[in-house]
Amino acid sequence: MTTTNLSVLDLVPISTGSTAAQALRNSVDLAQRAEQAGYRRYWFAEHHLNPGVAGTSPAVVLALTAAATSTIRIGTAAVQLGHRTALSTVEEFGLLDALHPGRIDLGLGRSGGKPPKVLASTAPTTRTVVDGHTENGLRVPEPFSFASLLGSPRIGLIQRLLQLPGASAQDYTEQVGDILALIAGTYRDELGQEAHVVPGEGADLQIWILGSSAGESAVVAGENGLRFGANYHVSPGTVLEAVDAYRTAFTASAELDAPYVSVSADVVVAPTHDEAVELAEGYGPWVRSIRTLQGAIEYPTPAQARDLPWTADDAALVADRVDTRFVGTPSEVADHLERLRDATGADELVVTTITHGHAERVRSYELLAREWARR
Repeated sequence: MTTTNLSVLDLVPISTGSTAAQALRNSVDLAQRAEQAGYRRYWFAEHHLNPGVAGTSPAVVLALTAAATSTIRIGTAAVQLGHRTALSTVEEFGLLDALHPGRIDLGLGRSGGKPPKVLASTAPTTRTVVDGHTENGLRVPEPFSFASLLGSPRIGLIQRLLQLPGASAQDYTEQVGDILALIAGTYRDELGQEAHVVPGEGADLQIWILGSSAGESAVVAGENGLRFGANYHVSPGTVLEAVDAYRTAFTASAELDAPYVSVSADVVVAPTHDEAVELAEGYGPWVRSIRTLQGAIEYPTPAQARDLPWTADDAALVADRVDTRFVGTPSEVADHLERLRDATGADELVVTTITHGHAERVRSYELLAREWARR
């Protein structure tokens, strides 16, 4: 039997013909089902100005979900630090920990619309990728370039709406340090003044850093001895470099004496391969809507997805994501996940599933959990 835990990443997707309110109810229901199925964690992502995604405030959704569950860990993947302060983050999650002690994961992400810093202490992967595959067959496509997206007026609009006029994001490395100091009760400003957060100081939070590249996030996680979540589902072409940079930078801490990595994947599971492929039809247009910066569209039915305009350029824009989604029967998808785990050395796997129908989404997670438990 495998000892690798499976966890859930939820974007709180809104399907065509549905509402944000129903998406939230679906997420609470799915968290309860995931707890019953044996998933280790249930994480929420943070996204803004997306017509098809209701996960705008992870702390609020966490409060609702934590109250509806009892044992599964609840967390974020990730809180976007680019538009918030260290203090507000510790206060929010201190409140959650006060009511649900020992169950809250605080996953921290960079965001802020800035290109990632590539630090001198990062190191390229030494593992072999031939014709887009690792030695064990994991698909690792050419990295997607996000550079053209960072300068988009749409990104500027989101930044202006999220940040106070004249404000700028704090340096990410410094901000993570401030969060850790506030939780530990060791924060001092440049004048030596102390800050003590109630609730928040001493909170029993599990801190994670989420990252997609061999850049600042991976190094910050490693140098602070924190857990690291690598985003194969967002940037499959850089996952090996990300986990290697984290392990290279890792320094033991009171929290961890060895590196600890989770790796995410998009999956759709159904009783038959053909049904899974049918349920996954909407994924390409949905990813295209994100990468063209129109904002994630409401998730379409398979028939609606086939009726949407689609060009060779569209296919090329999302090829890395579509080609690395694990779609099929429980056995097929579990085989893919084992390949991902073995290629990256992941200690945990985080799966995210979006289908138009809630029942099919719940069934996908339940089928996978049963298959995984048999391994």
